Amino acid sequence: MELHELELKSWDLRRDIVEIIMAGGGGHIGGDMSVLNTLLVLYKNHLNITLYTTADPNRDRFVLSKGHAVEALYAVLADCGFLDLVDIKERFSKFGSPYIGHPNNKLPGIEMNSGSLGHGLPVCVGMALAAKRDGRSYRVYTVMGDGELAEGSVWEAAMAASNYQLDNLCAVVDRNRLQISGSTEEVMKQDSQEQRWAAFGWNVISVDGDSIEALDAAFTAAKHHPAQPTVILANTTKGYGSPLMENKASWHHHLPNQEEYRQIIADFAARKEALLNG
Repeated sequence: MELHELELKSWDLRRDIVEIIMAGGGGHIGGDMSVLNTLLVLYKNHLNITLYTTADPNRDRFVLSKGHAVEALYAVLADCGFLDLVDIKERFSKFGSPYIGHPNNKLPGIEMNSGSLGHGLPVCVGMALAAKRDGRSYRVYTVMGDGELAEGSVWEAAMAASNYQLDNLCAVVDRNRLQISGSTEEVMKQDSQEQRWAAFGWNVISVDGDSIEALDAAFTAAKHHPAQPTVILANTTKGYGSPLMENKASWHHHLPNQEEYRQIIADFAARKEALLNG
């Protein structure tokens, strides 16, 4: 998909995410906005899977390890034809609904239930290793939050991935530098993520994670790097798209009131209009 077209679409999907959250009475809006471009670029330009190939053993695998950002995943899956957006908006977070607050693998296009932080990368290492041993060409992707990196299981998996030279594995860190209780550097200091992942034997690509062009180039580069797993450090903005939310930990999980909702939607519309007129 052309990058300009993806840029335009991103603002429509941000509106959809907010409407899903409003309909369901809550959601992880800040992290949804920081991860949306990563998911959009991955699904539209790089992930080899469709609604009709979800059982194909050669399909690519994706796990949203930061499962609390499920509203962004729902919006992208709906745009790609896996889910029905109207149905999501009507039933999100309602009793008995499959559209719960974390990924649910009873829905098409979702590989595993996730959201218990620190599980996504270990599972994806297993998937990638299975591909190698079965002689299959599929690739495996996961997206983690930077607060999630305090989980020790992440680093056990990172060590294993390097040991087995899983160059069919690509991890993304949504590096927005905020988590529910504040700055990641205050909660659990991370220093240089570039140095940490390199020390574990990974190919490291650090990009502007709010840039669709930079993300697209990073995913392309990851496919062609041999003998090492790749981590894309996506330096993002929590709440990206509206100054009302940007870089504010209080918007990690937040239900906008009507005034906030109108302002956020207006901010998104203005960004899209600027692209159309630019």
